[in-house]
Amino acid sequence: MSMEAPNNKSLTGYYRWHARIYDLTRWAFLFGRHKIIRQAAALAGEPGRILEIGCGTGKNLVHLAEAFPKAQITGLDLSADMLERARPKVAKYGERVMLMHQAYEGPVGGEAKFDLIVFSYSLTMINPGYDEVLKLCQKDLSERGMVAVVDFHESRWRWFQRWMGVNHVRMEGQVLDCLRHHFQPLVCQVHHGYGDLWRYVMFLGRRVG
Repeated sequence: MSMEAPNNKSLTGYYRWHARIYDLTRWAFLFGRHKIIRQAAALAGEPGRILEIGCGTGKNLVHLAEAFPKAQITGLDLSADMLERARPKVAKYGERVMLMHQAYEGPVGGEAKFDLIVFSYSLTMINPGYDEVLKLCQKDLSERGMVAVVDFHESRWRWFQRWMGVNHVRMEGQVLDCLRHHFQPLVCQVHHGYGDLWRYVMFLGRRVG
C-alpha cells in the first residue's frame, strides 16, 4: 500500500486533470526550461547519469537526452498521469531513459551517483519539503555533481501570489535562499516574466564543501 504525504495527495489529484492540458498550456509561462539545459551542457561537460525530479510529461527528458547523448537519464514524478504522457516521448531512447513513479523521499541513485540533477518548476510546488529535497540531492550527487534549477521566484503582486497558491505554487523567494544555502552557485540569474508580473530564477550549482 502506497503512503503519501498530504501535499503529495493534493498534487496527484491536481495533475490527474492538468496532465491532459499541461503541454498545451505551460509553454506560455514556464520560461527558461530549454536555456537551463543549454547552460548545464556548457558547464557540466558529459555527465554519465542525470536525474530529473518532477519530470512531468517528459519534455525536459527529451531535451536532456538530445543535449547529453551518452548519459543515462532517470525521470522521477509522483503523478502516474504525467508519466503516462512522458512514456511515448522517451520511448525512442530505449533503456537510456528510465521513468520512476514515486515521490523523492530518499536517495534513488544508490552507489551510482548522479552527475546532474534537474528541477524544472517543481521545487516551488514542494511545500513543505523543498529544503529536505535539496538535502537529499547532496546524497544523490557525485563528488563533482551539479544541480540545475529553473523555477518561479517571487511576485510583488499579492493577488498573483494567491492565484499561484491555488495552483500549489509558493513564490516568496524561498527556493533561491535554500539553493544558495546548500550549493555553491555557478549561475544565479533572476529574470522577469510578462514585464514584472513575476520573476523566475535560473540556478546551477555544486555541493558546498
